[in-house]
Amino acid sequence: MGMEYEPVPVPGQKKVGGGRAALKLLLAVLLAGFSLRLLADHCASYRLPPPAAPEEAAAFSVTAPAQDADGVDRTPVTPSGAAKCDLFHGEWVPDSSGPAFTNATCRFIEVPQNCMSNGRTDDGYLYWKWKPYGCDVLPPFDGNTFLETMRGKHWALVGDSILRNHAQSLVCLLAKVEDPTDAYHDKTWQSRRWHFPSHNFTLSLVWAPYLVKAEIFEDENGVSSAEPRLHFDVLDANWISQWNSFDYVIISTGQWFFKVAVYVENGAAVGCHYCKDKSLKEITIEQSFRRSLREAFRFITTSPHKPVVFYRTWSPSHFENGEWFSGGTCDRKVPFKPWQTGDRQLDNLMWRIERAEFAKAAADDGASNACRLKLLDTFEMSLQRPDAHAGPYRTFHPFAKENTGKVQNDCLHWCLPGPIEAWNDIIMQMLSKD
Repeated sequence: MGMEYEPVPVPGQKKVGGGRAALKLLLAVLLAGFSLRLLADHCASYRLPPPAAPEEAAAFSVTAPAQDADGVDRTPVTPSGAAKCDLFHGEWVPDSSGPAFTNATCRFIEVPQNCMSNGRTDDGYLYWKWKPYGCDVLPPFDGNTFLETMRGKHWALVGDSILRNHAQSLVCLLAKVEDPTDAYHDKTWQSRRWHFPSHNFTLSLVWAPYLVKAEIFEDENGVSSAEPRLHFDVLDANWISQWNSFDYVIISTGQWFFKVAVYVENGAAVGCHYCKDKSLKEITIEQSFRRSLREAFRFITTSPHKPVVFYRTWSPSHFENGEWFSGGTCDRKVPFKPWQTGDRQLDNLMWRIERAEFAKAAADDGASNACRLKLLDTFEMSLQRPDAHAGPYRTFHPFAKENTGKVQNDCLHWCLPGPIEAWNDIIMQMLSKD
């Protein structure tokens, strides 16, 4: 179901005794607390509470809809019981307006995500919009307003290839207003920078798939010639060397932690994940993921430079009948309903870890930096879109007669245009709240 916590019993409530005087005192305390709540930081909805104890977990969670016996969905409610607009919990609904851009109108879509140009003939995946529970379908991203608001600013997207996917979407949306110049790229084109001169706005894509320092020996097809080496106690210089120039940062990581790797600390190997050297202790995916996030958040919360930081949550894959390396496919044509996503234990585990680490970081950052750390929780909306991955259309016309090789499916990255535009719609809403 894509929920953060496993269902647990909610502790029973105790009755409050003490007569009329005690009741008046209790009401006074509640009214004072409510008044303070009205004055509280309006950004609290984007910052998680400290991780709940197991017996309290159900009280903090917001459940996805279930179907009644008559087939009608039940609208989720907040823990207080009142219906509330929640940008991150909802479902995809049909929408006839279509995509915000196409491969014909945007030159920044890279080949592996350019599903239209690569021969995908069905276009139903383009006609859905994200509808959060308790509010209307989100208004589309407004590039004019964004660029006017962000004059002179520098945004950076830091992370792996899903962030590159996201960066392409954002550039396409902004290019409808002003065509940017290509200001920089590294030799592999994994890190890039665009400049919008009339707005003096800069958008950087920074390749840092683990966030921590990593020695990677892999080709473009994901084939490794040696085991990656991750340094738990050293952050990737690609992003921290530029940190002071960033005004806004979108950061994420995750999928690379499933790979075989050797883990290093203080210059020495301390363990590994499925490595050849059996003398090294096994370190689980959860441990390495948590450790890397903790190191990244420690830097973010202690650095004197304080940009606004969005942490984007887990982006699940939708391989069926196998995995990336074993013939897995993703050929569904419509989104999942929330109750159709299935048992995603590993996805939910990674999601819980990053939310918990974000909550700790937000608490460490303190009230003086309220609104600076924001959780861009796209997990559930991504989990419901098995229909919008590149699949076999990661390459040009994969089923053409002249292509006789094995067809490789990509059920992790997203077609462009596609669901990622909704991520940018949400960012726009989060910025408007400020």
